Amino acid sequence: MTSSSSLPVAAVCQMTATPDKEANFSACTRLVEQAKEGGACMVFLPEGFDYIGSNREETLQLSESLDGDIVSRYSHLARKLDLWLSLGGFHERGHDWKTDRRIYNSHIIMNGQGELVSVYRKAHLFDVELTSKAVSLKESAFTVPGPRLVPPVQTPVGKVGLGVCYDLRFPELSSALRRHGAEILTYPSAFTVATGAAHWEVLLRARAIETQCFVLAAAQVGAHHAKRTSFGHALAVDPWGEVTGDCGGSDVGLTLVQIDLQRLRDVRRDMPVQQHRRDQDFYCSLD
Repeated sequence: MTSSSSLPVAAVCQMTATPDKEANFSACTRLVEQAKEGGACMVFLPEGFDYIGSNREETLQLSESLDGDIVSRYSHLARKLDLWLSLGGFHERGHDWKTDRRIYNSHIIMNGQGELVSVYRKAHLFDVELTSKAVSLKESAFTVPGPRLVPPVQTPVGKVGLGVCYDLRFPELSSALRRHGAEILTYPSAFTVATGAAHWEVLLRARAIETQCFVLAAAQVGAHHAKRTSFGHALAVDPWGEVTGDCGGSDVGLTLVQIDLQRLRDVRRDMPVQQHRRDQDFYCSLD
């Protein structure tokens, strides 16, 4: 798939972040350069693209603010390659960092001039104890939930609505973004192996089908450190719910997908789900 195609191309990436920020930046730079060579105009990187810490203290200590070194390096990269970037889960020092030492899990959209166009802070935090599956994560121990949704962003591939990882399980979020004009939903993630194997693909396809949006989900894959492994399978799904790209469950890499907004318009015209929705009061009538 090359840039000579008339349809815009998005690159959905998969990587294995570690606590080593330099190595992670190098790995992401290679993916972004590869995406550019493949004709992409926007690149989607997963949650934790900056790093995945091995404990709470390390996670906090490695965090930065939006005007710190990591964001400025990505800004330079975006500008150099003239690419839009979805940086899907940056460990951003919270507004009260000095007093409470907690962070946001922030999804940054950057344009081809390297400017921050939008920042969404993850609203639903992963506090889950699945003893039978040996899954135990308490994101709220070091993360502040984001205060609000942000409006979908006009990008070269279409209007992108922002979520992060666990947000995928809350259809209210995707339907709100759809109501506000989203054509693409994006869920950069670091799904655990147990929950990924059970729910990852079916949830992404469900979100695509019910909103009639493209869904792009960059992902972490493999072992980050001794205590944590991610499922992989970075996916692209079309508005009919068809999987159009899958990075698999083992390797770092990317999938290039053409975003055909005419296909989206056809799907919405043929089955006008949005027009068939009742007003908000109807869905609250049992409350």
